[in-house]
Amino acid sequence: MKTTVKVWDPMVRIFHWSLVTCFAVAWLSADEWQDLHEVAGYTVMGLIAFRILWGLAGPRYARFRHFIHTPSRVVAYLKDICKGREARHIGHNPAGGMMVLALLLGLSLLTFTGWLYTTDQFWGEDWVEETHEFLANLLLMFAGLHLAGVILASVRHRESLVKAMLTGRKRAPSDRDIA
Repeated sequence: MKTTVKVWDPMVRIFHWSLVTCFAVAWLSADEWQDLHEVAGYTVMGLIAFRILWGLAGPRYARFRHFIHTPSRVVAYLKDICKGREARHIGHNPAGGMMVLALLLGLSLLTFTGWLYTTDQFWGEDWVEETHEFLANLLLMFAGLHLAGVILASVRHRESLVKAMLTGRKRAPSDRDIA
């Protein structure tokens, strides 16, 4: 019997940690090192484009169809969390899948407003800069919620999701888990 199973392929893991790094660099370099900030932002754009393609054509657990659920399913899962009876998912759970979508959408809007601010037409427009800053801070909050969810799931299911995102492997599913 296998003790672990492959879940996240190397491309998903490289994407994830690259995105974390680029977002942190962009957030920390804002208003200080514009060239670095822009390089990090454009790299995020490229990473998002890759992830969209990989979500359509990548392996099982990378595919959107595997972890994107209806809003009612996400709400039901969140209610189960509150009751302490949420199922363990081998890939992303419904709340995690929703967070992936929220982060990809938010980062897409963030990088779009960042790029927009560099154009002749919108350079110096307060509303573009304010929208960009609002989205950056909102995404920082989302990242905090994501980390809280990772910690909660790690504790509840007695496995390190951070380790799984480093190694690509998780504990093999039991008959009660959702593969």
